[in-house]
Amino acid sequence: MLNTKKFVDQMINEGYSHLCVVPCSFAKHIINEAINNPQIEYIPCASEAIACSVAAGLKISGKSPIVIIQSSGITNMGSCITSLLNPYSITLPIITSWRTYKEGDSEIQHKHLAIELPKLIEAYGYNHVILNQENIYKTIEQINLCNSSKTIAILKKDTFSKIELQDSHKLNLSDYPKRSEYLKYLNKIYKNSDNIFIGTTGNTAREMYSFMNKTKNFYMVGNMGGALSLGLGMSKAGKSVYVLGGDAEFVMHMGGLTTAGRYKDINLNYILFDNEQNKSTGGQNSYQSHIDYKSIVKASGFNVQKKSITSLNEFKEFIKTTKEGLNFAHVKCDTDEVTPRPPVDVVAINKI
Repeated sequence: MLNTKKFVDQMINEGYSHLCVVPCSFAKHIINEAINNPQIEYIPCASEAIACSVAAGLKISGKSPIVIIQSSGITNMGSCITSLLNPYSITLPIITSWRTYKEGDSEIQHKHLAIELPKLIEAYGYNHVILNQENIYKTIEQINLCNSSKTIAILKKDTFSKIELQDSHKLNLSDYPKRSEYLKYLNKIYKNSDNIFIGTTGNTAREMYSFMNKTKNFYMVGNMGGALSLGLGMSKAGKSVYVLGGDAEFVMHMGGLTTAGRYKDINLNYILFDNEQNKSTGGQNSYQSHIDYKSIVKASGFNVQKKSITSLNEFKEFIKTTKEGLNFAHVKCDTDEVTPRPPVDVVAINKI
């Protein structure tokens, strides 16, 4: 295992200036150290393609960025790699985690790339190296190789030592109800109904499994940013749908909003649970306080709850008064303790 603080210090000594990141739990300690360390700039990105493009802009402007993503996200980077990096001969370090999968695991989103990740990298025209887990200087050599050649670095679990976020970077959301309180209410109101609830990637789906056991649920374990579009498809098929999203997933594929906004004759409700962080990958701040979620969604064609919901009573009133059509509510919430993942026989259901 590498000493994370020493590794980041060495990267800074080598001249690396920015980390363009879509968080992954495998990389949470290096991300935390980058957030803590004022000598390197942490740039949280809405998607992996954006991280790659931002890094390319930095590189051709004389800076030395590093991209950090997880293996499922390297598919989002495919167009950027093949139609920006390759034709313009831009090389920069890309570190991707390599998520594992064992038969029977409920993290079915990782099953394919758990085996095929090297082949995907090769298909993009790149070589790969697996980051050394024991010698910082050898690891830095690998990073430098990626910086100067078409090589992608693969990060395995437990490569970096534990780093906690400094207190100044931790969030306090205790003024708001925990998300579980909202979910319990939905479970009570909609138990045994025909309404379908889609839980977005991360802790939302896990918590739905624990706190919404009487409703019809679809647990989106991967495809981050795609829950609303999945809900649009279901609602176009005549279903009444509630999409339970999060602040980080909201920005990943915002084209889903403008697509859904065309259709006024469906029953699609988008509830954005905003805990201001990437909870399932380490609790890092999503740094999205500049975003006016409600105005963006309203401009896309939805009926929008005018005031952000900050209490359970306000949430109950929203649910009671919501009419058919395209509806959106921005709900502030605190975090819950981590709940169990839904089992594979529940996650893998592909029909509602």
